[in-house]
Amino acid sequence: MLKGASFDLLSHIRERDIPLREFFSFPALKLKEALGINNNAEFLDASIRDKAITAALKEEVFMERHHIRALFVEDEDYPHRMAATEDPPLMLYMLGECNLNAKEVLGVVGTRKITPYGADCERKIIAELTDYLPEICIVSGLAYGADAIAHTSALEAGCPTVGVVAHGLDTIYPAGHRDLARRIIKNDGAILTEFPSGTPPYRARFLQRNRIVAWITDATLIVESPITGGAMSTANHAFNENRDVMAIPGRVYDEMSEGCNHLIRKNKASLVTSANDIMDLLGWKASQGIRPAEVLALFPEMEGNNKIIYDHLRTMQDPVTPDALRVLTGIPIGLVISSLTELEFEALVVRHPGNRYSVAR
Repeated sequence: MLKGASFDLLSHIRERDIPLREFFSFPALKLKEALGINNNAEFLDASIRDKAITAALKEEVFMERHHIRALFVEDEDYPHRMAATEDPPLMLYMLGECNLNAKEVLGVVGTRKITPYGADCERKIIAELTDYLPEICIVSGLAYGADAIAHTSALEAGCPTVGVVAHGLDTIYPAGHRDLARRIIKNDGAILTEFPSGTPPYRARFLQRNRIVAWITDATLIVESPITGGAMSTANHAFNENRDVMAIPGRVYDEMSEGCNHLIRKNKASLVTSANDIMDLLGWKASQGIRPAEVLALFPEMEGNNKIIYDHLRTMQDPVTPDALRVLTGIPIGLVISSLTELEFEALVVRHPGNRYSVAR
């Protein structure tokens, strides 16, 4: 990639009707005149453009050897969600065959030091989402903690997942996730980067990586995060592009929930506690294709209080509280709560904010 190249430069080249091949072959003065610029930009130097061509040819050999795809910003399979941003990367490199333009794409990120609470919430929400949307694509950053859980949860559900990395595809960082990367690629996912081979994972590049996670997705879910960190960076990138940001709330004094609680308090993120919250917020509709687990849920075999409560919930248009079910069924509140817990565990009912319940759909 030509050093200093940007989407603005490409747009300017297109506006001037300069073929890209000629951009690299024009003499400096002719190129300057054709572009209508007065300053001596670095890319005007013929030697700089020659070096860019040499580097591109070398990269092409590496890509062919390792089956890596290059996605140019004007290509049809370039992520259209990111192409719509103000300054998308001109080139992406992808290992794998994932569809980056899937109908629903969700970014899920969080701290590397995720707590059991955060991990449990994340796994449950992704499991619920993938039941509703079997073809949803989950995007994260291949880091330890919340990122790894996002990828593995998607893999367990049989859904594609994309790991966005902050380095070239001649390596995988962290090294401990090489096997995870292989599993992602093998299961119709991808490892994605904007950096050519030979680019090491510097700190600043992780911050650049975060915007890719935010820009190729419909929305970003922050699982857990301290008040500063990569997940908060991703949230800000999404928020600044008017993408939906969602956060799982945590206890007031938990360090790993400070970031999520801050985003919710500042109205930069919507509070979510379930897949239903995400579906409602984004207007996503459950897939018409029914997975085997859902077929069983349509006609569950149950008896006693569980059946009574389930049958009542099926008639309800809106979620209801355990106390409302107590009044409707005449079943003592303790037994109502016990039945709801069992039904929720079996994924037959869903608990909503405000301790309200409905049948799983």
